[in-house]
Amino acid sequence: MLKNIDPLLTPDLLHALAAMGHGDCIAVCDTNFPAYSVAGVRPLIHLPGCNLVQVLRAILSVLPLDTYETPVLRMAQVGDASTPSEAQLEALESVFFKLDPIPHVEALERFAYYEQARQAYAIVETGDARPYGNFLLRKGVLNGVPQPR
Repeated sequence: MLKNIDPLLTPDLLHALAAMGHGDCIAVCDTNFPAYSVAGVRPLIHLPGCNLVQVLRAILSVLPLDTYETPVLRMAQVGDASTPSEAQLEALESVFFKLDPIPHVEALERFAYYEQARQAYAIVETGDARPYGNFLLRKGVLNGVPQPR
């Protein structure tokens, strides 16, 4: 048991987040996402009892987002790329828009998203059954962290 760590951050997920380097991405996906085929040999972490917002909040409580490249990509809806899905809209309003600074979020066409997810360091599959509940988060760096003496 650890203090001040969200209980959704399982040992496997914490290991993946800590092992990622600057610029690495982690895919956070809904339960409809083809996680096994996309993950291949990459770590696949299942959080079946959790929705997208819960998982994003937990991850972003410890993961710094990149400030150089687009830090957040979302899977665009087929036929309506400019409109976030219900799950994405909830995540934008209750998670991303509350961060400081608010990260830039771009839509990525469905198959382009799959290709980017194949390159992700790890894939986290939530239990959220709403369609298009898929984001890629790019890890940034910690600034101003005191160095050990």
